Amino acid sequence: MGFVGIRSHLLLNPFLTNPHSILLRLQQLNFNKPKVIKSNFARVSAISTSSAMVRAIRVHEVGGPEVLKWEDVEIGDPKDGEIRVKNKAIGLNFIDVYFRSGVYKAPAIPFTPGMEAVGVVTAVGPGLTGRQVGDVVAYAGNPMGAYAEEQILPADKVVPVPSSVDPIVAASVMLKGMTAQYLLRRSFKVERGHTILVHAAAGGVGSLLCQWANALGAVVIGTVSTDEKAVQAKEDGCHHVIVTKQENFVERVADITSGQGVEVVYDSVGKDTFEGSLACLKTRGYMVSFGQASGTPDPVPLSALASKSLFLTRPSLMHYTAKRDELLETAGEVFANISTGVLRVRVNHKYPLSQVAQAHLDLENRKTTGSVVLIPDGVDL
Repeated sequence: MGFVGIRSHLLLNPFLTNPHSILLRLQQLNFNKPKVIKSNFARVSAISTSSAMVRAIRVHEVGGPEVLKWEDVEIGDPKDGEIRVKNKAIGLNFIDVYFRSGVYKAPAIPFTPGMEAVGVVTAVGPGLTGRQVGDVVAYAGNPMGAYAEEQILPADKVVPVPSSVDPIVAASVMLKGMTAQYLLRRSFKVERGHTILVHAAAGGVGSLLCQWANALGAVVIGTVSTDEKAVQAKEDGCHHVIVTKQENFVERVADITSGQGVEVVYDSVGKDTFEGSLACLKTRGYMVSFGQASGTPDPVPLSALASKSLFLTRPSLMHYTAKRDELLETAGEVFANISTGVLRVRVNHKYPLSQVAQAHLDLENRKTTGSVVLIPDGVDL
């Protein structure tokens, strides 16, 4: 029996936990020469190791879906303030495409994508309170690395999943649901009587935005690409649905609002809709650009905002959940709205984790609606 000396260089800043003495399980160790274990979870230097091999998706170069490789990686024990989680379900989000394709720069190459998952705690680091083996937890945002059978996570980045919420539903809604929460309640606070425009209204975030905004008493206008998606958007609370392949959304919004425009536009499409979205706003309206599925919008001169004293913001979930209390409040409101029926989460597509390349392809080609979930191979839900 022996103890391991470990030096870790994590991709995220350390976080605070309450010191507490717990009994650690000792493992049989082979005292070999030091070795370095590399993964996107951590870079670990150890005299000997109790690490295990797990399967994960790795990206060695940015590009199309074909760069997503199904490989073996090593994962060690959690250290101070960390937990080890065996994933049950993993959420697929467009931000994963941005990192895979190089639109967003990953912290290192190679890396494991994925920023949303639900799993069971299998080990806790020394001195950690508030988490124990067997807990079902969820996380969304940093650290990246959810496309794996197991991962190491900072304990203060996870939230408990209520027993009333199915793990697949929780995995599909954490990032999208918390995004909807900060967009509707904090980036611009939607209130009864507001008229709003939601692009990609049948998508993962769009579907939740429409349902939630409707419940808040707003008049919801949604854009979609097909008649099939229009049906779903209507079911999700859109009062007016615009099929962009058949109608000019700027003209239709003007008709619907009698030329007044909308208080806020929630635009995750980007380049193809950006200028039109600005045109749809009323005086002192808010342009909330939170994605760029069609590409990065062209630069906007300040004069384009000055004509109607418009507000423009490009928010990020990470900045709205940076503090622990913000994270718990945001996730708690999402879970509460699921429990009360305000939010109906559509998990319309499930893929084995090893087939994530096909999932990315379908997402980029707009063949998906609602939420998409990846299930680790061999997991029985």
